[in-house]
Formats: sequence, structure tokens, C-alpha cells
Amino acid sequence: MVSTFVCDLAEVSVGQHFYWSLGPYQVHGQVLITTWVVLGIIAVISFLGNSNLKSQAPEGLQNLTEYITEFIRDLAKTQIGEEEYIGWVPFLGTIFLFIFVSNWSGALLPWRLIEIPNGELAAPTNDINTTVALALLTSIAYFYAGIKKKGLGYFKRYIQPAAFLLPINVLEDFTKPLSLSFRLFGNILADELVVGVLIALVPLVVPIPLMLLGLFTSAIQALVFSTLAGAYIGESLEDHH
Repeated sequence: MVSTFVCDLAEVSVGQHFYWSLGPYQVHGQVLITTWVVLGIIAVISFLGNSNLKSQAPEGLQNLTEYITEFIRDLAKTQIGEEEYIGWVPFLGTIFLFIFVSNWSGALLPWRLIEIPNGELAAPTNDINTTVALALLTSIAYFYAGIKKKGLGYFKRYIQPAAFLLPINVLEDFTKPLSLSFRLFGNILADELVVGVLIALVPLVVPIPLMLLGLFTSAIQALVFSTLAGAYIGESLEDHH
């Protein structure tokens, strides 16, 4: 009986998944669908906001896109430094916009009302595979930044300020993507579960304040992720003496 209980417990999963087969591999099709929707939203807003630029009196979506660009530039400058930041604005901007629009799509779009053959639709960041992929991209980015600037000398940071700190410094680089991915995934999943349960129990009135709070926390999660990504890149570019 104990072994049966353990097996049943190991099979517990959050949500249902719509699988696509790519050769010998299976991928979560519902995540790809919502990811394409999010990328489409970003592309449309970017195109409409920059298709007819006005230098004298920008208005509408141009104001929005310029504000977002300045915000990302300031964030990158603060975390990475004035000398190195400009080349990392596109990366941090892409990370921030994708997470922000993904999170808000989960709070604003009625994904679960759209029926698919098997599984259910949800925000891309509601799937651990998406958040892990974003975290791994961040790890690759700061390793690339450090090695590009310092060459193999970048790895001296693992024995600074003392050689006995090598295991701790190596472990830190493994925990960074784990903390990034699980923080984002956990917060978005918890928010959608709470709102979903309240809508089922008390529709209309009670969930509205929580949905508004969810929009706020979703934006904060996008900011936290991109800020930490910038901080890790800035740390890898620092000159240690």
C-alpha cells in the first residue's frame, strides 16, 4: 500500500497538458499557442507604435513605446553601468516585455474559456518550462557577458576573495536560474489558482480586487526578473581586484 501511495503521489501534476509530438519528443502545445499570442500582441503594438513616428509631438502608442524604451534603458544603466549597458537593452527589454505581457494575459484574457482537444490554456509563464527557459537564457547571457569581456579570466571570480569559496561560488551560479524560474512560476501559478477558485465560489464581486492585485503583482514579477537579470549581467562585467 505504501508503494502504491508513493506512485500515485508522484503522478500528481498541476493542470492538464495538450501535447504535440516533434519526432521522439513531446512538447506542451498549449504553451506554444499562448506564447505565439503574446509575441503577436508585442509585435502588433511595436509596429503600430513605431510605424508613423513623430518627433515633435508623439502621441498614442508612440508615447507608450518610447516610455517603455526609456524605462528599460534606465533599468539597464542602473544595473549594468553606463559604459556597458547599451548593448544589453534589447535583451532586458525583450525579457521584461515578454514576461509582462504573458503575466497580464493570464490575468486579463479568459484563456480557460477556449476549449482545446485536451488540456487548458493559460499564461505562458504559468508553465515551469517557460520560466526555466527564461532563467537559462539569463544564465547564458551573464556567462557570455563575462567571458566576452574577460576571457577565461572570468572564472577567477570563483576563487575570489579566497580559494576555499570555490564550491559556494559555483553553487551560487546553479541557484540563480533555479530561484529566477521558481519565483516567477510560483507567483503566477498561485495568483491564477486563487482567482480561479474565488471565481468558482463567489463569481463577480469578490474576485475583482484580487484580479487588480494580480495585475500589480504580475507587473512587479516582470520587473523583478528583468532587474535581477540586469544585476547578474552587471556583476559578471565587474572588475574584481
